[in-house]
Amino acid sequence: MAMASRKSLWLAALALAFSASAGAGHAGESDRAHADRVQIDRPQIDRPLGVVELFTSQGCSSCPPADTLFSELAAKEDIVALAYHVDYWDYLGWQDTLGRKENTERQYDYMRAFGSRSVYTPQAVINGRVHVNGASRGEVDGALARMAKSGEGMRVAVKVSRTSDRVTIDAGDAGNGPSDAHVVIVYFDPPQTVKVGEGENTGRQMTYWNAVTGIQTAGMWHGKAQRYELPMSEIAKKGGCAVLLQSVGKDGMPGPILGAAFIHKP
Repeated sequence: MAMASRKSLWLAALALAFSASAGAGHAGESDRAHADRVQIDRPQIDRPLGVVELFTSQGCSSCPPADTLFSELAAKEDIVALAYHVDYWDYLGWQDTLGRKENTERQYDYMRAFGSRSVYTPQAVINGRVHVNGASRGEVDGALARMAKSGEGMRVAVKVSRTSDRVTIDAGDAGNGPSDAHVVIVYFDPPQTVKVGEGENTGRQMTYWNAVTGIQTAGMWHGKAQRYELPMSEIAKKGGCAVLLQSVGKDGMPGPILGAAFIHKP
């Protein structure tokens, strides 16, 4: 489904303001500590195959096939898959339970960055560089493979380590490559099943993966190896989150994603 461009929407950079909280000990703490150690010891993929950002809607009749394909991508360890539910199809009779204005704004920012005149669903943005039909396995897989081969994949290693009180993000050195990018934290929900009650998908029951709930900029990366720390107290409140090392144009529009990793994947 396509939708004509509307007035410029600007995604304001959100300041990352985490407040660490101290909690009293209680029963079951040792079990959670053990679980935390298991997560800390889990191998991290510092250079995934790529990043797939799907723009979708529960009110779009063309989206269920894309949502199904996306669930397969989200299960892969070497792909950072994020689903942005938009709100501009709500007028068709069903308000997307996962839709957010900020997700729509991000899609419009990509539209301007790509020089397009409209947005559509299901749209898959690959590595922040190109967009394809999110329901086409061939187009999504083909774009990921071509970019990995041409050097437009994840060029910068991003390693994540976790302890009981903090998350450490280590962004690698770009060498002679790009020199500036934003460190973007993307929060998302764990998988959840929704039965659509009205609109074009009335009666459908779908399980949605990695639905984005918030985006924040944690800092800047300037081409050299750099470390960032976040309080675990805030990360633990979220269903999941990922870090994107994304270049940004002078006009503030999102550009190529140079590196990515999951911080917490439910």
